[in-house]
Amino acid sequence: MASTSSSTPAPVEVDERGRKRKRAAGADPAAPAQPSKWRTRREHEIYSSKLLEAIRLVRAGPPSAAAAGTAAAPPRSRAVREAADRALAVAARGRTHWSRAILASRRRRLQAAHRARLRAPASPPARHGAPSASAAKGAATPPLERKAKVLGRLVPGCRKLSFPTLLAETTDYIAALQMQVRAMTALAEALSAVSATSSSGAGSSSPP
Repeated sequence: MASTSSSTPAPVEVDERGRKRKRAAGADPAAPAQPSKWRTRREHEIYSSKLLEAIRLVRAGPPSAAAAGTAAAPPRSRAVREAADRALAVAARGRTHWSRAILASRRRRLQAAHRARLRAPASPPARHGAPSASAAKGAATPPLERKAKVLGRLVPGCRKLSFPTLLAETTDYIAALQMQVRAMTALAEALSAVSATSSSGAGSSSPP
């Protein structure tokens, strides 16, 4: 009797082990979804300040590119969009694939343009009517893999990622873009209000 009672675990120990197993087994499904960092007010303020600084730099850019001709200077809308994307990548602190790709894209474009100027113009490659091997391979690719490749081309820097990592990067990138739209909308409304106030003040101060 003594040996049987000593080998039996106490009810408190059994209950504690059961609670630990339940917590370990149900930690992931039962845990509430954490809000995206891009939806916090702090991240919105950080990005808004970086966006305003980037737009100021675009507006105060050197006029040499514009004087060289419209072909050499990108449109103002494209410059603003690129500045907004770079500010978004800086706000992400380079912790994701898409933010690092955006930060490195400008440097790669400048290097490619420099190499193109140094390289002599080459004749375009001849086109053949026979279907290529890549086209035949693409026809046999499963639909999910084709969609994943398309998604990897849409998200910067995500062409060669695994599918779970691609989904995580896409989720973070979409949340960042939503925050970008909110910040740019608020900035546009603020600038419109300032412009309307200044124009009304100038109209009232003009002599009759």
